[in-house]
Amino acid sequence: MSLTTLALGYLHPWPNDAGVLLAAQQGWYAEAGLDVDVRVADPLRGDAAQALVRGEADLAVVPTNRLLVRVEAGQPLVGVAALNHRPLETLLTVRASGVERPGQLAGRRVGCNPTARGVAMVRHVVAADGGDPDAVIFVDTGVRELSADDVAAGEVDATFGAYWAWDTLAATLPATEQRVWPVDQIGAPTFPPYLLAARTDTVADQPALLAAALAATERGYQAAARTPALALAACEAVIPFFPRARLARSLALVTPTWFREGRWGRLRDADLAGYAGWLAAVGILADPGVWRRAVLPDAVAVAGPRG
Repeated sequence: MSLTTLALGYLHPWPNDAGVLLAAQQGWYAEAGLDVDVRVADPLRGDAAQALVRGEADLAVVPTNRLLVRVEAGQPLVGVAALNHRPLETLLTVRASGVERPGQLAGRRVGCNPTARGVAMVRHVVAADGGDPDAVIFVDTGVRELSADDVAAGEVDATFGAYWAWDTLAATLPATEQRVWPVDQIGAPTFPPYLLAARTDTVADQPALLAAALAATERGYQAAARTPALALAACEAVIPFFPRARLARSLALVTPTWFREGRWGRLRDADLAGYAGWLAAVGILADPGVWRRAVLPDAVAVAGPRG
């Protein structure tokens, strides 16, 4: 069998990885002739995309914006499948803050990891709701994803970056006391937040390996959607340090984002073009057309599901 390393996109697995975990645990990668080593990124050495660049991974779960930036910089990477079809990030506050809509964050403290894209996204959704983006006070929270409990404690007035399908579930504050706004519901463009990416030499030199990996991964995600109990067990086997109820709720929320019209992985030109155009408009990309050389839109369709 071919040894294949797949790097997940976060510091630990979470329910968005259920399809990969299930394909590995059920032996579907092995059936496809692959000995898949599923790993998480080491933040002391860089993210999953950097593992691809260094040749330490054959496939990796990569944020779309980071892939586009790296491809524009000339790095030999390409997206081969969409893991999600809508943004996962959230702008979050609590009822006690008095903030009832994003535009009211002008003059208020918003905690986030102040990357250029993160700051641009907050400014965008505040302006889309009629607020003054120049008046937002950004508070650097680094890689921490603040919860509603942190906001209620007065650390900030709102937070950006937590996922509505994961991080927001950690708060003990009742849902009725929270204000949770997924960014695509408050003016942000629709885009696939995570892509499964590969090196261009893997695509060119090992097309059979890529096709087998994509087919087994699609099988995993389709099975995870059909049988949530099986997906939950797969998650619990590798992330037992989170409560079962949180894992189950996260799975229920994130599963619909894996598919568009029942299809997994397909890369939609309109979404990629719109997101790349937005990234160019806010100065993250120089070329809004870079997405055309950053993805293989037909890779999943060619591979096809197996089993």
